[in-house]
Amino acid sequence: MTELVLRPLADAFMQVGVYVAVMVALFGWLRWRYGDRVTDGLTRRRRVGPLVGALLGVTPGCGGAIILMPLYARGRVSFGTVVGALVATMGDSSWVVLAWNPVFALQLHALLFVVGLATGYAVDALGIDPARSAARRRPAPVAALPGTTLPRPSLAADAGPDLTSSRRLLGGLLPRMPASTAFWGLTTPAFAVSVPVVFQLVDPAALTLIGGVDPYLALGVLGTVVAALIFAAGRGRLADDSLETAHASTMAATMRHSAHEASFVTVWVAVAYLGWQVLSATTGFDGSQLVLTGLVGVLVGAAIGLVPGCALQIVFTGLYVSGGLPLPTLVANAISQDGDALIPLAALRRHSAVVATLITTIPAAVVGGALLVFL
Repeated sequence: MTELVLRPLADAFMQVGVYVAVMVALFGWLRWRYGDRVTDGLTRRRRVGPLVGALLGVTPGCGGAIILMPLYARGRVSFGTVVGALVATMGDSSWVVLAWNPVFALQLHALLFVVGLATGYAVDALGIDPARSAARRRPAPVAALPGTTLPRPSLAADAGPDLTSSRRLLGGLLPRMPASTAFWGLTTPAFAVSVPVVFQLVDPAALTLIGGVDPYLALGVLGTVVAALIFAAGRGRLADDSLETAHASTMAATMRHSAHEASFVTVWVAVAYLGWQVLSATTGFDGSQLVLTGLVGVLVGAAIGLVPGCALQIVFTGLYVSGGLPLPTLVANAISQDGDALIPLAALRRHSAVVATLITTIPAAVVGGALLVFL
């Protein structure tokens, strides 16, 4: 029972969740502190749009790419800027590889940046822009008759979906304690225990407390449970799917959002870890039987990237970390997926969102196929 169920749950939090929490909080603070400077400079220099788009997209999480979507809807950045960000972003799957192997994560993100940059400039050079094409086909506005006024358009479409961060309490399980407080209160000691264990600085047995309690296992399972409660309180939705949560107005809101985002990633990593452990223990399946190798694997990875949102992509990346996927399949998926950035774009410019996500599959298949040849 311990090795089959509890150990994967503990590993999900101690090997991924705590590091995701720390990094999400750090990037959240940077985004809160300096976000306006980036976007202001971007709208003044449209020619560097794909460069900045790739830089924003390659940052871990979805927030960097999300803040570009309303700017595109208002005509302040090019379509190539949006595509560059969507190609470069790995969404919240970034946290999985960063926690697992930071050096590999940097190499992968460098590749995503280069591919995103090239694709963004190619899109702009070819003059692809669904919103501009639609505007050309749209009939000219009707002039108002003398003495009358035309209705003013609603600003709701420009503002995008109004999805606020969850501030729910964890029901009666943690009375009068905000979810983020419980999460960070647990993450701090868990991080202190995880670092020496994960980096093999101490023998895990040396940390066993009086009474035979394994702090790694206990904190890990408890952390995953708390993350699951936060996940359930938010109805399984990621907080990072709106402009408001991608650029929080206060540090307190940033920390609440960070707890929600880290919990979301932790839950789906736990699903991947637990599912893989149960499957391999009960059937002897080790991943070599998957038809996710070769060109078929690359095409499957690119196709899965068409699915909006981060949940499926996190599970897919978790399979790679567990040894169930080859590198070209992971890279194809990483390039193709758009994370949660596609959701606000679809709400603002649906046709542009469809075209953008289809375009991202092209470099995904090309780069994934190239890796098959050269690796």
